[in-house]
Amino acid sequence: MTTHSRLYWAASDSLVMIGRSLRHTVRSVDTLLLGAILPTMLMLMFVHIFGGAINTGTAYVTYVVPGVILLCAGYGSANTAVAVAADMANGIVDRFRSLPILSSAVLTGHVVASVARNLFATVLVLVVAFASGFRPTAGPLEWLAATGLLVLFMLAMSWVSVFLGMLAGSVESASAFTFVVLFLPYLSSGFVPTDTMPGFLRGFAEHQPITPMIEALRGLLTDVPVDNPVPAALAWFGGLLVFGYVAASVLFRRRKPR
Repeated sequence: MTTHSRLYWAASDSLVMIGRSLRHTVRSVDTLLLGAILPTMLMLMFVHIFGGAINTGTAYVTYVVPGVILLCAGYGSANTAVAVAADMANGIVDRFRSLPILSSAVLTGHVVASVARNLFATVLVLVVAFASGFRPTAGPLEWLAATGLLVLFMLAMSWVSVFLGMLAGSVESASAFTFVVLFLPYLSSGFVPTDTMPGFLRGFAEHQPITPMIEALRGLLTDVPVDNPVPAALAWFGGLLVFGYVAASVLFRRRKPR
């Protein structure tokens, strides 16, 4: 088989697996509803319930949008761990490995479908944010840079989730990862300024990976003054992307059929 043929069949197998993962999403009513309702409810709750009681020095909807986007995208990506753990537990991966296809394409399918779901959730958050008064000052280049950072974040979280899904060994264990990711954005600058936190929490909030990504998006989309957190965001999530991809690939190759 030539290199061209290998690339063609690898791409073809990956497209089939991406379609499979997306069809699972569409056919899972609870996943579909959660993916649509969670971003909408969180955006409305933070702006209209908590927003009036929190002083950020600017309109709260302007401050909170990056945090809500990352909260929803991170949670959506973490759910990939559950889907991968289910595939491992029910034997479908072993079945794929017995067929003349690129078996690792099933992992690519999960990751690409995860990014697609999270981009959909991000659009919902932005629609609700605009309806609530969000008026970003970003130009085309800033929007392009913010979109690139978001895709990097989604890819990194999805590959780390794939790795954890294979490592977990059961759906129940993998689902614990979603709770960790769900709460991590709350311990960042996403919803309140870090200087309002107690000292021990402030140190964690300012040095965990979510905060520079939120600050980078905030700086690109709005005129809220921030430092230059883009290099830190690229370093954190570029490193997590490489780690997740390599760790998942090694674990997948070493996994023995059950």
